[in-house]
Amino acid sequence: MTIVAGSARLLVTALPARAAYDFEHFRDQLADPSVLDYSVAIRVCRAPLLAVAVGGPRRGGSFPASDMTVAVAVRALLEGRHGYPDLRLVRPASPDTCFCIEWGEIPPDWRDDVVRGRFYGYSEAAIAKYLRPIETRDVFTPG
Repeated sequence: MTIVAGSARLLVTALPARAAYDFEHFRDQLADPSVLDYSVAIRVCRAPLLAVAVGGPRRGGSFPASDMTVAVAVRALLEGRHGYPDLRLVRPASPDTCFCIEWGEIPPDWRDDVVRGRFYGYSEAAIAKYLRPIETRDVFTPG
């Protein structure tokens, strides 16, 4: 499904989950990667990113949107799909941040990374790796 958003005719497209740029990241980090079977990649312009559905231990999800037009288009693409209950558009707290589409339960307090990691369905190993002190984390270098 493709939605043309705004006067600039910005295309927002839903693709199979495996088309997402970040598919492998989520596959490797989730406690129950079977939720990817009914997740969807959202392409805004060129780079498709994964909108991970809820299911198993994953109780909520979100997808960033650069502006209101993109947010409305993403919400329309996810509407009615399995794994995306209670879709809501979240306005930015300040003009410097993005809009967001959320689904599932309301996320827990942002100050507890372990609770949030479990809420989003990450494995205990992924949470522990994230919590390592910054100086001991692996550094990503493009290949």
